[in-house]
Amino acid sequence: MSITDARPERRPAGPAEEGEGWWRHAVIYQVYVRSFADGNGDGIGDLAGIRARLPHLASLGVDAVWLTPFYTSPMADGGYDVADYRSVDPLFGDLAQFDALVADAHGAGLRIIVDIVPNHSSDEHTWFRQALAAPPGSPERARYLFRDGRGPDGSEPPNDWESVFGGPAWTRVTEADGRPGQWYLHLFDSKQPDFDWRNPEVRAEFADILRFWLDRGVDGFRIDVAHGLFKHPDLPDTGTKRSGMLDTSARPYWDQEEVHEVYREWRRILDSYPGQRIGVAEAWLPDTARLLRYLRPDELHQAFNFAFLTADWSAAAFLEVIDSTLATFDGHDSLPSWVLSNHDVTRHVTRYGGGEAGLRRARAAAMIMLALPGSAYVYQGEELGLEEVTDLPEDLLQDPTWERSGRTDRGRDGCRVPLPWAGHEPPYAFGPSAWLPAPPTWRAHTVDAQHGDADSVLNLYRTALRLRREFRHARRLRWLDAPDNVLDYATDSGLACTANMGTEPVEVIARGELLLASRPVERHGDRVVLAPDTAVWWRQ
Repeated sequence: MSITDARPERRPAGPAEEGEGWWRHAVIYQVYVRSFADGNGDGIGDLAGIRARLPHLASLGVDAVWLTPFYTSPMADGGYDVADYRSVDPLFGDLAQFDALVADAHGAGLRIIVDIVPNHSSDEHTWFRQALAAPPGSPERARYLFRDGRGPDGSEPPNDWESVFGGPAWTRVTEADGRPGQWYLHLFDSKQPDFDWRNPEVRAEFADILRFWLDRGVDGFRIDVAHGLFKHPDLPDTGTKRSGMLDTSARPYWDQEEVHEVYREWRRILDSYPGQRIGVAEAWLPDTARLLRYLRPDELHQAFNFAFLTADWSAAAFLEVIDSTLATFDGHDSLPSWVLSNHDVTRHVTRYGGGEAGLRRARAAAMIMLALPGSAYVYQGEELGLEEVTDLPEDLLQDPTWERSGRTDRGRDGCRVPLPWAGHEPPYAFGPSAWLPAPPTWRAHTVDAQHGDADSVLNLYRTALRLRREFRHARRLRWLDAPDNVLDYATDSGLACTANMGTEPVEVIARGELLLASRPVERHGDRVVLAPDTAVWWRQ
């Protein structure tokens, strides 16, 4: 029996292709700034390193580059604890280098998207320092979520909320007179206090921050924790424990209705600048329908589709998440965004089993993703087939999850190891040294080693992205009848994709001209034999 029967044609977006935004079909490459390339030799990636490696990104064929935070920060959470939203941390460079990077990227045909972190600041932000020095009930504390504790002496947290990184989401402060005082909320690390977005001063501040970077030429913003700005005003107990970092359960601190008015304001700001500047939501929500509310015509342009990222490796699981996503977008003005990995999750080569099997599946998954209608995000290193580094020395782990979990969760450092560029020994031309060590096995995965190998992961991505440009304006997807464990679909742009996600070879009917295969295939007339974990593209 087939894994699917005849399905109605999906139309994941509305009318008018003429003049539609560049982002709808873009491929956007995520740069984790600390780990991309070291331009000044201190072992930490920086803006100069990115600027020097722009030719790699241009030759890869992506449309835009998303930079993780490079702002002034004590780096308690890799820069997602921002102390000054209008400056560049000296680790990464300065504003002049940022301006030069934007100019060079634009000159190479690449757009620049920067991270904005509006849910929380660093505890070293001027505002938070002022809050600690001010008394309870002061205007300075009203910018954050300070509350009295529970119990007769206020020694218990205001509620039972837990930090995403583990442990309680509240920390008690010592007041100016030396006595234990109020508690402040931090949904992440204690060094990342949450703003109170019901305070108009907070809202005005971030509107101004957006304009600051738009004036410098950025093409958009990836919005960290986009669903978390507002908390239920009563701060009620949840009554349940979190089940891990990727827990998408409904909580009184996620997805509150007031957040949408903020994004309407931000959309007006974005639209006031020329060149189609965009907003992209990082929002972990229970279902795609909730996510779609962030993509109304007067709100944001894109939102990450984490359901696709977390899907198990099987044709049935992929079909279900693709079909349900496109069904949700049916008739909507927006298009889905697809992603396989990012700086917060285990690299998908490892999630798909690791080793040769994981790499085969990752190659096939890339082709499945890049043929789908909509946009796609590529996390640095996936174009090299990198695995998660699971054996980093404990004394080098920097993710706050490691300590907050009582050293039971090693955190996300394993997907943030600096990229291998060339050579046979670590740090593989990342720089003279690297803040996290790359494994010896990466010598076969360097950009230099893969450049001249026609069968490498790097050249698979290059070829797929080149071909994608020909078919990129797909808006409809039609499922084709297929054997068990085979995913088979065609788009209205003339591209078809067939993927054997099972454990045995499968013979399929050729859908047209064979354009690309994730691994070698056998062809017998109008029949093609696909080995396990193999995807092919056809021109219909």
